[in-house]
Amino acid sequence: MALSSFLSRLRSSSKPIYSNLKNPFSRKPNTLLSTTLIVGSENSKKPFQSSWSNPLLLMALAASAGSLAVQLQNNDGSSFCDSPNINQMGKSIGGKGSTDYLVKGSYRKVPQELIDELKAICQDNMTMDYDDRYFHGKPQNSFHKAMNIPDVVVFPRSQEEVSKIVKSCNEHKVPIVPYGGATSIEGHTLSPNGGICIDMTQMKNIKSLNLEDMDVVVEPGIGWMELNEHLEPYGLFFPLDPGPGATIGGMCATRCSGSLAVRYGTMRDNVINLKVVLANGDIVKTGSRARKSAAGYDLTRLMIGSEGTLGVITEVTLRLQKIPQYSVVAMCNFPTIKDAADVAIATMMSGIQVSRVELMDEVQVRAINLANGKNLPEVPTLMFEFIGTEAYAREQTLIVQKIASEHNGSDFVFAEDSEAKKELWKIRKEALWACFAMKPNFEAMITDVCVPLSRLAELISTSKQELDSSSLVCTVIAHAGDGNFHTVILFEPDQEEQRKEGERLNHFMVHTALAMEGTCTGEHGVGTGKMKYLEKELGIENLMAMKRIKDALDPNGIMNPGKLIPPHVCL
Repeated sequence: MALSSFLSRLRSSSKPIYSNLKNPFSRKPNTLLSTTLIVGSENSKKPFQSSWSNPLLLMALAASAGSLAVQLQNNDGSSFCDSPNINQMGKSIGGKGSTDYLVKGSYRKVPQELIDELKAICQDNMTMDYDDRYFHGKPQNSFHKAMNIPDVVVFPRSQEEVSKIVKSCNEHKVPIVPYGGATSIEGHTLSPNGGICIDMTQMKNIKSLNLEDMDVVVEPGIGWMELNEHLEPYGLFFPLDPGPGATIGGMCATRCSGSLAVRYGTMRDNVINLKVVLANGDIVKTGSRARKSAAGYDLTRLMIGSEGTLGVITEVTLRLQKIPQYSVVAMCNFPTIKDAADVAIATMMSGIQVSRVELMDEVQVRAINLANGKNLPEVPTLMFEFIGTEAYAREQTLIVQKIASEHNGSDFVFAEDSEAKKELWKIRKEALWACFAMKPNFEAMITDVCVPLSRLAELISTSKQELDSSSLVCTVIAHAGDGNFHTVILFEPDQEEQRKEGERLNHFMVHTALAMEGTCTGEHGVGTGKMKYLEKELGIENLMAMKRIKDALDPNGIMNPGKLIPPHVCL
């Protein structure tokens, strides 16, 4: 297919893909959600409150061998436990077999003494305004909701301020939820127990750029896109590319990756060291600036992916990469999703070092057409990026074109011109927004799973049959080069049966992936949404080890409570 003809069709409409959307980062609360979360009179803005004062959560019985935790029973027969200093009323989401939707938590009014201390630390950089608190308590692109919202939002400007804030909260045993770009989608930034939200977005300085060592030291509030704009004149870039708006601190906390992970690895592979404020206010540096070290426990990797449950990240040292000398972007269509997945696997098996291999199903392509007035073939589509020297990138392109033709591929097009490459890659970058534009009044249940690469085609084919037979609109988007695929499940937020159907599909895909020796989440993280799958994936012994680490570093249980570790895991 002629590239000029293809690009002409691609540019057939100048209508921006965002034209049908409300600003996804608007700070105005959604009226429907406000009605859902607020209990009381119609004009009341007081969040639902329960009591923290009941001490029945956890009783420690002293014995000569140590302490014995008594596990209380939920109504469904499962058990839960939590820190003895943050009591839990009712059933939590995320326990084994949990099907709860609204994240429940206990609530105790923040002491005035703590508020006064926070004012002394933060001055004007804090708010108790309801709209701001609500905005920070509801993730912008996540269907997850919590019964409570933060009582106070603080905006620290330095590591020292973070340390003082955390230390005061620990002394008063008030929960803390770290907050960055709010692009996480598994309920990571919910505040089910109220408490203090620490918004890190004011800490976004680049502290040092070490060109000869190809690393950079940054504060956690800087976005990856903002960082790359700064690095571009030096011929360098930071290779991870999750959702637009993601910040470096949040990317560390969730152990994110993105489309370039197939070439450059995930966040754990690209962070050299961290500075972290622990629950007692201590500041820990997890390592040196050396590219490798065998000195002690690897605290850097412990913190990466801890989702704010062990500490607040205040500084990150990142390894950088040279901007590729040359690149080619290619696209190819397939009659079935299995054909497309098979080509992705065959490409990786061939030894070609692609930088991206992205897959979209026909429903996702249809969403792009509808949202932006385009006329792309509505069939499963693969996108590739090849990098290196000009000769090497072109050679890789021709090899993959041959592989695609052997698996029923058609309409293979590729672009080398800078603007043409941006036009092609824009299709994938705007996939999520296309889904929202297709159903602007719907919510999206966005989930991901990951399996060994050899099982990807089977996983996608099996899942696709289930998705296609559902009454809901479901799209598939995959990082096909490393076995990771995402599903966007659209549902009407006020239709409980649709939400339950979305949860059923999510459950099916997760258990299918686990049966193939995969994981319940390749890159989105656990938060509250994936906790219920962790025991099946990791085993209770693994979770108990995690619980011991959590209790050792955060004995008062203030750090992002109700996340990551299922509530039924007790010591």
